[in-house]
Amino acid sequence: MGNDKKTIYGIVGLGKFGMALAHELADSGTELIVLDKDADKVNEMREYTENAFIINNIDKKTLSETGIQNCDVVINCIGSHLDISILVTLNLVSLGIKKVIAKATSTEHGEILEKLGAEVVYPDRDMAERLANRLEAGRMLDFVTLSEHISISKLVCPDSIVGKSVQELNLRKEYSVNILAVESGQKLYEIVSPSYVFKEDDILFLSGSKNALTKISALKNK
Repeated sequence: MGNDKKTIYGIVGLGKFGMALAHELADSGTELIVLDKDADKVNEMREYTENAFIINNIDKKTLSETGIQNCDVVINCIGSHLDISILVTLNLVSLGIKKVIAKATSTEHGEILEKLGAEVVYPDRDMAERLANRLEAGRMLDFVTLSEHISISKLVCPDSIVGKSVQELNLRKEYSVNILAVESGQKLYEIVSPSYVFKEDDILFLSGSKNALTKISALKNK
């Protein structure tokens, strides 16, 4: 017989990040344990899981009494209070939990949590970077980072290149950007010929570095 045991998740701290994560996990039908000192937040989560506990102390004994050590993955969502975040992470790791993930609010904070044995996430920074990408991108409709060196963007054709051909612009040489496809009207061109002339309201699918893609988007102002 196969092992169909479901992963049990634990969440410590029901701030905005913790609450959103708890709702997502609960909606997906996973078994969940949540802890927080705020009775109202814990009571709200009791609609989704019977394993929602009010804790006023974050010592190892109190955490253990909730059964959090039985979780396969525990996410420490406390980030605003550095000392509490560190202590909770230390106690979770010392309880022998297989995987502890901890929210960090700074690089230094994250380095400490990593040294304690936790996997670190930076939700505030990640959200800020995504917003910055959208704000910097001008006409970008979507932006996906594939790696540190390459991203993909979907953007409305910049005004300044309307009426010019692919060959004339030579985006690969001038900006180190590749054209993946062009959507024009109801038609999608997955292979774009050098003679193709860009039209107003064309949608371009491009790949390249974040900086290169941002520069292409900014061409509309020239």
